[in-house]
Amino acid sequence: MVASELKKSVLAGIWFMVLTFPLVVARVNTIDHTVEWRWMNMAWVGGGAFVLSFVWRWALRRREAGGFLGSGAAGGTFEALSGKPLRMKMALLAVLAAMLVIPWVASIYWTNILISFLLYVVLGLGLNIIVGVAGLLFLGHAAFYAVGAYSYALLNQYFGLGFWTALPLGGLFAALAGVLLAFPVLRLRGDYLAIVTLGFGEIIRLVLENWSEVTGGPTGISNIPQPGLLNMTLSVAEANIYIYYIVLALAVLTVIAVSRLKDSRVGRALQALREDEIACQAMGIDRVAVKLMAFGLGTAWAGLAGVIFAAKTTFINPASFTFFESAILLSVVVLGGMGSNLGVILGAAFLVLLPEFMRTFSEYRMILFAAAMVLMMVFRPQGLIPPRRRRYPVGDSGAAAGGGK
Repeated sequence: MVASELKKSVLAGIWFMVLTFPLVVARVNTIDHTVEWRWMNMAWVGGGAFVLSFVWRWALRRREAGGFLGSGAAGGTFEALSGKPLRMKMALLAVLAAMLVIPWVASIYWTNILISFLLYVVLGLGLNIIVGVAGLLFLGHAAFYAVGAYSYALLNQYFGLGFWTALPLGGLFAALAGVLLAFPVLRLRGDYLAIVTLGFGEIIRLVLENWSEVTGGPTGISNIPQPGLLNMTLSVAEANIYIYYIVLALAVLTVIAVSRLKDSRVGRALQALREDEIACQAMGIDRVAVKLMAFGLGTAWAGLAGVIFAAKTTFINPASFTFFESAILLSVVVLGGMGSNLGVILGAAFLVLLPEFMRTFSEYRMILFAAAMVLMMVFRPQGLIPPRRRRYPVGDSGAAAGGGK
């Protein structure tokens, strides 16, 4: 077995050397009319291809044997914690305490990065209701993010409404838009639903870009006021800290609300819809109402996050709400673990915080990110922290029979 794998890896190395020979070995000097042969580069390519091929085959064998990136490896610590509620609560309280202190010891730059991270947590948890809990493939979440942001900007520009009045209205408008989208797609699932939601997201962006009389078009809307604090004049640093605590409170509220939702009657209906739509309908669950609730609840959080985003940046334009944003949000949910709240938080940290720590490798960040995503999808498709299924204890059948007599 090992000899066969070594042979395949050697052939892979030779094949890569042949393919890359014109690019990495031969270099033509057009000034001196000479050809420079860089044989060491070919050796590095061959050796690297051999090592990577061998490690890849070894990892695939371990995956088939169930011993690579399983529950005892990546994510095992968090899964162990999630199985012990007391330790889990203590760990979450420690993280929350650290988050409360960070703005006073970190720079404005890192405070802004953490605000972006928390916004992605809120957006990811909202999308998790639709994709992870209800099992509906959704590719237009950035559109409802834009609805919330533009709701605040336009309400302030034309009606003079402040941040705290616009915040619930932004969530309400996004939820209404989500329900309106749900009506024509009630019978769609899978790829067809993804295509329709993708199209809806692009329609919203193009409307914002071309309705210049109202939305400002590509130039966007500027001078959006930040949230006030008792009519106090805040400096830039103080305003950032204030917005940080607002989005932190929203993130905590979102985690609690989504956790409670999953264990509620509505959450059970959403999960039943995800597992088997036909059986769900046969059990008397209103499929239409459940889908409408999934879209409405998931998009409402995107609207709230959009209002805070507009207040944070004080400027918005359609370029902030492209399909790439929707793809990143879906990656947060899939990478973290569909249906897992803790997984979504870790997915947001991986996609928002980790790239900031890797700015030293700025030229290779996207390559490393793409490689990490491929590895995750191949070796741990369930995500960093897959959701734990609730288990109900079943009493002894003999005792139950005896009690019934």
